[in-house]
Amino acid sequence: MRMRRFAAVATAALTACLALASARASAADPPVAVTHHSVTVGGKPIAYTARAGTFPLRNAEGDEIARVFAVSYTADGTNPATRPVTFFWNGGPGTATMWLHIGSYGPVRVAVPSNAALPAPGTPLMPNPDTLLDLTDIVFIDAVGTGYSQITGKGTPKTFYGIDEDARAFDDIIRTWTTDNNRWSSPKFLFGESYGTMRAATTVARLQADGMAVNGVILLSSALDYNALDIGQGLGEDYSNVAFLPSLAAVAWYHHALPAQPANLEPFLNEVQAFATGPYAEALMRGDTLDAATRRAIVAKLHAYTGLDEAYIDRANLRIDPSRFEHQLEASRGIVVGRVDARYQGPELDRTGDSATYDPSFSDAMTDAYVGAFTRYVRDDLGFKVDRPYIGGSGAVNRQWNYRRTNSIVAPNGAGDLRAAMTKNPYLRVFSANGYFDLATPFFGTEYTLSHLGLDPSLRSHVEYGFYKSGHMVYHNDDARRALKADLTRFYREAAGR
Repeated sequence: MRMRRFAAVATAALTACLALASARASAADPPVAVTHHSVTVGGKPIAYTARAGTFPLRNAEGDEIARVFAVSYTADGTNPATRPVTFFWNGGPGTATMWLHIGSYGPVRVAVPSNAALPAPGTPLMPNPDTLLDLTDIVFIDAVGTGYSQITGKGTPKTFYGIDEDARAFDDIIRTWTTDNNRWSSPKFLFGESYGTMRAATTVARLQADGMAVNGVILLSSALDYNALDIGQGLGEDYSNVAFLPSLAAVAWYHHALPAQPANLEPFLNEVQAFATGPYAEALMRGDTLDAATRRAIVAKLHAYTGLDEAYIDRANLRIDPSRFEHQLEASRGIVVGRVDARYQGPELDRTGDSATYDPSFSDAMTDAYVGAFTRYVRDDLGFKVDRPYIGGSGAVNRQWNYRRTNSIVAPNGAGDLRAAMTKNPYLRVFSANGYFDLATPFFGTEYTLSHLGLDPSLRSHVEYGFYKSGHMVYHNDDARRALKADLTRFYREAAGR
């Protein structure tokens, strides 16, 4: 598959060296660091305890196979039996959880500008009044091979690097943490971003099969069904073209690149979605048999909805690749728009090419700001000091990932796991959060996937949606982050039965 990076920022050589040293390094890991803090939410101070450190994962024979880095935040003076706890992770699959940890709903947040400007070197952390600590205790977990989590002892990459292998690991991680911290009675939630939504769907099914009920799953910028993504499609596979069209239209609207600019985004997108699933999908299905008059009409509509030149759309055979769109939308000005967050813009490195050469929303400036801020925070504020670098993203993990499930040869898909989990636990609720300007995981594709779970009618209301004027990392827009927090406040109260 043509796997375009979700978040790989570490070099393969560095990752390999760390893997060779993992057993020795883990033996020297310091004990869990415990610190005490306070954050103000809604005008009320919340005192909380932070615990940062690694703990072992073991195989069935009791041999250590990995050490997992986790940071938990628990509100002081609460009843653990009734207090919800939420487990967070990013995706990649080789991406550490620093993005959600200091970007979204932890007690501190890196001060990324809300206006799609890149953070400067040394960007500070700030208290996060939007943290979820007023609703739930929080545990941020780095997948094995990312962050400070690493393979040790008798563990091997094949033990962890795969869809089902990863789900087994997170099943063990969550049950181990829950047992060690005496939280079996707590309402439990899973919060995954990007590939982390695949991880959430597969993990919740395993957790419940192993006797742990889950109240809610939050899916942020879903990568549940790879058929809807811009990777791995062969000739004649047009599903992703339909899924992406509303996202392309939203981005063109944001940048005022449309020939006739609608005043409001949502009514415009309703029109685009109706076209995408109707005339556009039918035209793509007809392939080379499409008549000339209909083709001209489709080209004209695509121009109206994307702002791209009609001649270009015709040459592209009505199929607009997202990477080419990122390059073409403002090509006359030599500007490329972002993939992870298309609100961002930057100078195109190759103005003569036809595809984006880099992602200005996920450039070195963004990753460096996160890695630097997170490393300082863990060492200085949380007191966990370990003598190895924090791996924000691992290309080695991504390259070794096993996307096949049992004997399946279909595109990766976690929707069946989610359907099974919801059917077997009718109390489980799902919240799907989506950014309109995300060109990595299209919101319309997510809607399609979740509306085709085949749930019993009594369960269909247990899937809820939120849509926000932001990108893949919805929380990089202040208004969107606050709107999502408001939606999650209601969701937690319903799902936890409070």
